[in-house]
Amino acid sequence: MERLIRSTQELLWERGYVGTSPKAIQRAADAGQGSMYHHFAGKAELAKAAIERSGAELRAAADAQLTGEGSASARIAGYLERERDVLKGCQVGRLTADPDVIADPMLRAPVAETFEWLRKRLAEVVAEGKRSGEYPDSLDPQRIAATVAAVLQGGYVLARAAGSSEPFELAVQGLIDLLPEATK
Repeated sequence: MERLIRSTQELLWERGYVGTSPKAIQRAADAGQGSMYHHFAGKAELAKAAIERSGAELRAAADAQLTGEGSASARIAGYLERERDVLKGCQVGRLTADPDVIADPMLRAPVAETFEWLRKRLAEVVAEGKRSGEYPDSLDPQRIAATVAAVLQGGYVLARAAGSSEPFELAVQGLIDLLPEATK
C-alpha cells in the first residue's frame, strides 16, 4: 500500500490526474492490479490518499520552519527559503491546475484543506509577531498569510514558465525584503 501511495504522489506531481493511469501506478509501485484494487476501490480513491499524504508532508515541512525559535519574520523567511525542487513546482499547488482534480470535490478537498491550514499557520506566526511588537497593530495576519502563500505559488509558476528558478528566487527574496527584521 505504501508503494502505491508514494508512486501515485510522484505520478500526480509529474503527470497530473489524467496522465496517471492505474497501469502507470502499478508499474511505478511494482505492484499488481490485484494489490491496487485490494487496498483501493479505484484510481480516485488512491489519488485521494496520495493527495492527502502530499498535503500532510507539506504541512509537516512548513510547520518545522514556522515553529521554533526566532522572530516571526525569520521563521517566515526560513519557510520561504527552504530547499525546494522549484522547477518541478509545488506537489500540492500543481494540482490546482489539474481540471480533473478541481472538478472532483473528493480530490479537491485535501488540496483546499492543505492551503487553508497553511494560510492559518502563517497567520498565527504573523499574529505572534504583532503580539511581540515585531509587526504593527495595523497589519492583518490573514492578508499577510495569503500574500506569502500567493507569492510562493506564483513563484513556482513563474519559474516553470521561464525554465529557471530565478523568478522564484526573486519573488521570495522580494517578499523577504518586505518583512521587518527578516535578516536580523
